[in-house]
Amino acid sequence: MSKRFWLLPVVAAALLAALVYSQRRSVPLKVSGFVEADEIRVGSRVGGRVERVLVEEGDSVVVGQALVVLEPFQLEELLAQAQGQLAQAEADATRLEAGFRPEEIAQAEARVAQLTAARDKLADGAEEIAAAQASQQLAQAELDLAKQKYERTERFFGQKSASQQDLDMATTEVRVARATVQVRTEQLGRLERLRPKDLAEAEARREEAAQESTLRRLGYRQEDRTRAAAAVATARASVEAIRKQIAELTIHAPADGVVESIDLRPGDLVGSGTPAASIVESGRLWIRAYVPENRLSLEPGHPVRVTVDSLPGQSLRGKVTFVARQAEFTPGNVQTPEERSKQVFRIKVTFENPPAHLRPGMSGDVWLDTEEGR
Repeated sequence: MSKRFWLLPVVAAALLAALVYSQRRSVPLKVSGFVEADEIRVGSRVGGRVERVLVEEGDSVVVGQALVVLEPFQLEELLAQAQGQLAQAEADATRLEAGFRPEEIAQAEARVAQLTAARDKLADGAEEIAAAQASQQLAQAELDLAKQKYERTERFFGQKSASQQDLDMATTEVRVARATVQVRTEQLGRLERLRPKDLAEAEARREEAAQESTLRRLGYRQEDRTRAAAAVATARASVEAIRKQIAELTIHAPADGVVESIDLRPGDLVGSGTPAASIVESGRLWIRAYVPENRLSLEPGHPVRVTVDSLPGQSLRGKVTFVARQAEFTPGNVQTPEERSKQVFRIKVTFENPPAHLRPGMSGDVWLDTEEGR
């Protein structure tokens, strides 16, 4: 009886200690969330009519794989036109950079020599004036001779020794000689009056040809060459812009993933910048979860263990890649009703090497106090 009396306090003390330990024992903390992934909506910046659809919903695609091909419409013709304009601009730039050909320079120099000779000929006009003076004097002498002959014929006609025909002929010779003197006098006056003007005009023509020859030797101005180079750059940019538009006719997958939705058939019209397909990116999955204030010791880069309901008995490794700076109320689909009034912070846990059968939308738990997570 006394032995049992002493055992009761010992048993009671043991039960009390077990109760205290169970109350103070740290239970591993876990938070729930859902698996998420990036959804990429791909399209074309030019738009157009669908020519071919190369994938269907559910198909796995790799980065760079063609998804949809649009009809080129008039882009190929515009490219040919732009390429022609580029070739023309390049030819003009090459011509201006090379300058004039040797034959063109020689032609300009020959023109200068020709006009110089003409000027020199006018400068030596004293001989021409002397010849005109001699011609005028000869005409005057012929006029004097014709007058003498007329006077003699007129005297003979009065003496009945000359006929009327002889008198008429003498009269005509005087008129012709007088006209010749007038013409020769006018020619001499014109030479003496116009020779300085003709000489100045000849000098101006020779100087113009000389300047043209100098310009051809120097080539085109730097401003002209710069403008030609700018025209080439503009034409080349136009060609590149059209080529990029043609490249946009084929819509490619920007990353590895699975086609989530695509509702296009050949002949459909796709607007510029309008999404043509939706791709769920694979290989980069994460869980969005919410932690209480007392777990804000988490920092980006902190490793954690993740379990997914669809993969029982399997633990996945993850890493905290985001911790919200601002608190929010717990979403109703994550915490229990009695804890929804508490403020929590959103975190993002990215999987390390996620398995192929892990899908967005699966629910899972993030274990924050396990050895794997420390």
